[in-house]
Amino acid sequence: MAGRLFLLPAWLAEDTAPAAVLPPPVLATLRRLESFVVEDAKSARRFLAACGHPRPMREIAMAVLDEHTPPSEVPALLTPLEAGDLGLLSEAGMPAVADPGAGLVAAAHARGFAVVPMVGPSSILLALAASGLDGQRFRFVGYLPTQPEARRAAVVELERQSGRLRETQVFIETPYRNEAMLADLLQACGERTRLAVAADLTGAGESIRMDTIEGWKRRPQAIGKRPAIFLLLA
Repeated sequence: MAGRLFLLPAWLAEDTAPAAVLPPPVLATLRRLESFVVEDAKSARRFLAACGHPRPMREIAMAVLDEHTPPSEVPALLTPLEAGDLGLLSEAGMPAVADPGAGLVAAAHARGFAVVPMVGPSSILLALAASGLDGQRFRFVGYLPTQPEARRAAVVELERQSGRLRETQVFIETPYRNEAMLADLLQACGERTRLAVAADLTGAGESIRMDTIEGWKRRPQAIGKRPAIFLLLA
């Protein structure tokens, strides 16, 4: 009988025990599966060990699906489903959301395999809920351009779209560019635009702040080199 593809959420912060952020049924599923498709094998083994997987890590089958995996190779990663269940693990949070696993899910649907999403942390939704910004209309736009001039232009356009559509704009940045992103936001956005920054979600150093651009300027706050979600509403 064909197996099911389980979409398994991973921790957002490694200083938090998996049991603190994952429901018991998710942990039970993680512990019984023996085949996984993962974004990074090293971090996946660390996560599974922290979850109390009973088997030695060397005995667990892991195939890597990351941003460098050619689309033509994705369907073959589903082969274990011909004999049993398969787990899909992201580097952090929910797989297939802002994550290369979406291609595997699409391939599973195309071949008629059942897809089972499981409950767990999503940094995007946690940040949106905690921001106090509009959760009825929002758009996740991923990463902004890395070049300063192009990034500032993207911020201006996001603020314009937010004001026109009354829509919260949600985006992320590589941790070492957090401060440059914040500086561009404070420079490019209007004083009344609201900005939220959620960093280290579910971790020991979690911080969530929402304020107007004017408020951020009057009370500066460094983000540091931490995983962070940015949200703005004009």
